[in-house]
This record gives sequence, C-alpha cells and structure tokens, in this order.
Amino acid sequence: MVYSFNGFIPVVDPSSFIHPQATVTGNVIIGKDVYIGPGAAIRGDWGAIIIEDGCNVQENCTIHMFPGTTVFLKKGAHIGHGAIIHGATIGENCLIGMNAVIMDDAIIEEESIIGALSFVPAKTTIKKRSLAVGNPIKVIKEVSDDMLSWKTKGTALYQTLPKECQDSLIAVEPLTEIEPDRPTQESMYTTWESIKNSK
Repeated sequence: MVYSFNGFIPVVDPSSFIHPQATVTGNVIIGKDVYIGPGAAIRGDWGAIIIEDGCNVQENCTIHMFPGTTVFLKKGAHIGHGAIIHGATIGENCLIGMNAVIMDDAIIEEESIIGALSFVPAKTTIKKRSLAVGNPIKVIKEVSDDMLSWKTKGTALYQTLPKECQDSLIAVEPLTEIEPDRPTQESMYTTWESIKNSK
C-alpha cells in the first residue's frame, strides 16, 4: 500500500514494483527497476527516503529516520531480508545482509558488504569496498573482485524481478493437489551456482 502523509505523496517509477503487502508512506522517491518485497515498511513521515535505480528492499525490511533526515539508497543497493536502515546512507552497489541494522548518520560507502545480523552504530563510516561484520561492526577485509561480481550478479537478478512481478504476480486461491506436470524453477531460471561461477 502507498500512502500520502502531510501532503507528501510517494513518487514511484512505473518500472518498479511495490508488493501489495509492503507499505510506502510520505516523502519517498523510488527510481527505476526497484523491487520492494512484502512486509517492507518504508516510512518517509519525518524525513525523505530516496531509493535510486536498481535497488531492492527485501521482505520485512524497515527504512525510517529521526526528524529532518534524508535516507539514501544509492544505485544498485541490495537490502537483505529483515534489515533495518535508520537515517543512514547506503552507497552504490552495496549489499546489506539479512537482519543487519544500520543506524543514524552511518555511511556505507560504495561496493561494501555488511554481513547478516551485523550492527552499524550511528555516525559510523564504512569505507569503500569493505567487508564488515559483527555487533558492533568490524571491517575484516576488502571486498574482492569475485565477491563484488557475485553481489552485482545477484542484484541484477533482483532488477529483473519488478517486471516479472508486474507480468505474472496474481492473487489466487491455492490448489488442493499437485498438478502432474508442475514445472520446477530449475527449468525456468539459471541456477544460483552457475550465476555465481559465470565470468
């Protein structure tokens, strides 16, 4: 659902997809080919949220801020299931792992990866192309070319998902038994291992 708040109506590029069970409120601007998953709460009531082209915000993520703050998700940012972004800036082509928490005025510079369940305290800066994990966060090494390639390919897959959802996602009643000729996803998609290992 998309809601106006205090006269601010969200702006969403037509190429993007917001799941009907997600909530987008107020001063939110969403660019091209963005996927917003079910259960995501993107609440631009006290400040702005700018989600640039090619980002994805997966299931049960929360994006919010203290009053007067703008949250930025730069191009190709990939926000894993259940993550919280509160008043932070996520750089271009970053990956935020599942259930990570990024706090106010934190800056995650481009091409960085934040591990699942990590905590980034307020006003922390994670430098470009860092791999960081833990609670509190600790940089453990630089993101390698192979890791960055893997991340970029995964995000590219999510960039195709808005169009697939627009074309094929339909609310239905469940079947009561399995069809004998039911296809498998393996017949429809390239496997993740082959994507990861492709050059």
